[in-house]
Amino acid sequence: METIRIDILNPKAKNLLKDLADLNLIKIKTEKKSDFSNLLKKFRSKSKEEISFDEITKEVESVRKSRYEE
Repeated sequence: METIRIDILNPKAKNLLKDLADLNLIKIKTEKKSDFSNLLKKFRSKSKEEISFDEITKEVESVRKSRYEE
């Protein structure tokens, strides 16, 4: 069995896929959003301003520095 992910651009394509599933040629599974994804959304919704790339880089470098000093 091979698994692929498809982004449906036209609603007619979804109907075609449903027809193939009815003929037992394919199986359609819906993906659940991960808990991690939900957690990120929760944190981001509480943030008042967007973090810049430079701020992220500085934080990462700070954490790496503290880890390697030990």
